[in-house]
Amino acid sequence: MKHLLKMSDLSKDDILEILELAEKLKADNKNKVEHHLLKDKTLGMIFAKSSTRTRVSFEVGMSQLGGKGLFLSSNDLQLGRGEPISDTAKVLSRYLDGIMIRTFAQQDVEDLAKYGNIPIINGLTDYAHPCQVLADLMTVKEYKKKLDGLKMCFIGDGFNMANSLIVGGLTAGMYVAVASPAGHEVQADIKAFGDKYPGKLMLTNCPKEAAKDADVLITDVWYSMGQSDIEERKLIFKDYKIDCETMKLAAKDAMVLHCLPAHKDEEISSEIFAAHEHYILDEAENRLHAQKAVMVKLMGDK
Repeated sequence: MKHLLKMSDLSKDDILEILELAEKLKADNKNKVEHHLLKDKTLGMIFAKSSTRTRVSFEVGMSQLGGKGLFLSSNDLQLGRGEPISDTAKVLSRYLDGIMIRTFAQQDVEDLAKYGNIPIINGLTDYAHPCQVLADLMTVKEYKKKLDGLKMCFIGDGFNMANSLIVGGLTAGMYVAVASPAGHEVQADIKAFGDKYPGKLMLTNCPKEAAKDADVLITDVWYSMGQSDIEERKLIFKDYKIDCETMKLAAKDAMVLHCLPAHKDEEISSEIFAAHEHYILDEAENRLHAQKAVMVKLMGDK
């Protein structure tokens, strides 16, 4: 494991090792046990897309590990003024011990890894959101005590969250069902990944079909940063939500997660959000712990 560019970079053993370390770091953090596992190391954090949770969790995580997180807005970098990403990668590799990038194009993340010689972490692209999914899996494991054999349902856009949940869930041993509107399904390579797990992946246009007997239900906003067709998307996605009717179809002890920010009474009803808020807030906190584990695995002394 040299980088975390997308969920398919991780084997099942990789995922379980990251979650085990994340759980230990979380427990020690609550008990005020310090771990300076990245003492004097610096993570460059490139943001082409702004974020609350990503910036704070990575910056705090580096501080707790004894290192430093350096915020780099793409507006302030030569990268934002036309410098080739290959040159940026080569130069930053001489200053930093690792890079986290949150941007639009997956190719930018892949190119940083290709041309640099330090670990690269995908903080989010339009294709993948691996750090969020590791936090999701961590939260499910905390409450359900396992991942193998559970059914995870995602309702919403076949975008970065759906892509990474499919790959991460299947790799971890889960059954995965994804409901998206026609024309907004996950892309072909993700479907092909699912073909390696016969009987474990359901892709449907029917939210009720996906939610049936689910142990975990997850959703995300109907429109993401950079998308301008908001009113049109509201009409397309109006039936793709987690509400009381959806929950009646799920397992009796089903939990609901949301990567936040949430648009309440769109993709999730206010009532369901309130009932499952403790899971959702734990999920948000677990970004910190899961990412600390990733950084230690990638940037720590071998």
